[in-house]
Amino acid sequence: MEFFLGGFTLVEIMIVVAIIALLASIAISNLLRARRAANDVYAQATLKAISTSCETFAISHSGNYPVVMNDLITTSPPILRVDYTAALTGGYNFTCPTFADTGYICAATPVSCNSSGTRIFTISTGSVIAEVACS
Repeated sequence: MEFFLGGFTLVEIMIVVAIIALLASIAISNLLRARRAANDVYAQATLKAISTSCETFAISHSGNYPVVMNDLITTSPPILRVDYTAALTGGYNFTCPTFADTGYICAATPVSCNSSGTRIFTISTGSVIAEVACS
């Protein structure tokens, strides 16, 4: 009894490899887009957490806002447990250039525009959030 074991031709193998590469490029593209969207949502949520902490601080300190991020962390109990401005988090760099007893402004900037995030977010006194496209 003789069995015929036919192999694949080079053309057939190349077609299969091309199809796999096409599917992989589509999947990777979708995963990266989802990651950027998740980072954007994380940045907004983090800024809202910082803003809520600042507003809570002001309520318990006769209307005076914190003058440094550390004011939110060192209260007992802590109003904010993490200093988001200390390190890159979730593909974004968080900064609070304005901390004064009259108000605050904080920003979230993507580490790499259109790669780790698509927009730059700012939040200011009264929890007013704004965004601009990353360029």
